[in-house]
Amino acid sequence: MKYITFKNSSGEIKAGWINHDIVVDMNEASDGLLPSDLLTLINQYEKYRDIVTLHLSSDSNKGRYKIEEVTLLAPLPRPVSVRDFYAFEEHVKTARARRGLDVIPEWYEIPVFYFTNHLAIKGPGEGIDKPSTCEWLDYELEIACIIGKEGRNIKAQDAEEYIFGYCIMNDWSARDLQAKEMKVGLGPAKGKDFATSLGPVIVTPDELESFKTNKGYNLEMTASVNGSLLSKGNFEQIHYTFAQMIERASADVTLYPGEVIGSGTVGSGCILELGTEVHRWLQPGDEVELSITGLGTLKNTIR
Repeated sequence: MKYITFKNSSGEIKAGWINHDIVVDMNEASDGLLPSDLLTLINQYEKYRDIVTLHLSSDSNKGRYKIEEVTLLAPLPRPVSVRDFYAFEEHVKTARARRGLDVIPEWYEIPVFYFTNHLAIKGPGEGIDKPSTCEWLDYELEIACIIGKEGRNIKAQDAEEYIFGYCIMNDWSARDLQAKEMKVGLGPAKGKDFATSLGPVIVTPDELESFKTNKGYNLEMTASVNGSLLSKGNFEQIHYTFAQMIERASADVTLYPGEVIGSGTVGSGCILELGTEVHRWLQPGDEVELSITGLGTLKNTIR
């Protein structure tokens, strides 16, 4: 399943799934048996599962539209929370080396994360406003998982059953603001909280089964700016798996359906790593395109 949130031709925000170039409004197609938003569906998925299955195989045209007739939005426009981890070793090594720092031993002991602004979510095609005092705007090529059921103190070996699906994530970063505030020893905050992009779809794990590996999935991850390929990595290069991240996030804390967990940046997945000798910091008018095998392409333009 590829779940989506979209705006229809009447301007209503609806949800459902996409099959090739056909969008299904799950609420309309089911005569109201399914909700009109994904967060409600995820929260009560056991209740709705059979109804979803029924309408997957339906040959009715009700609630079905061509992709050109709708505007895709972030699949979860208001997730319950967003935790972003720091799970790719190459990114950690290179980004820290750019600042003259080694990887600290503690990074190898625990997967670490920060909370970002879950009320500043952007979807495919949405403009990203460059913070007014930022000169060093950066993209970050990441994959995210969406929690599908409630759990606390989840063990890594059980964690996959708590994942509803995966999507592309762009953790936009104001590097100059981030560098200054983190000297204080707390953060990041204003360097990150202005925007996080998610989308274009949430792909359920069964769709990715053929790509499965020991570390997750063999999914190529790329980033381009204005059509020029800058970043290329693979999800299977990750050091900490999503299962390990979920175990860490749920330690003595309850995770709820609709929470988002980001992987952190794949190796080479940002300008900070590549260096401004490879590409300057982002400017208004730049189009950033992130692609991940099986998850699609997420484009945004800087304003």
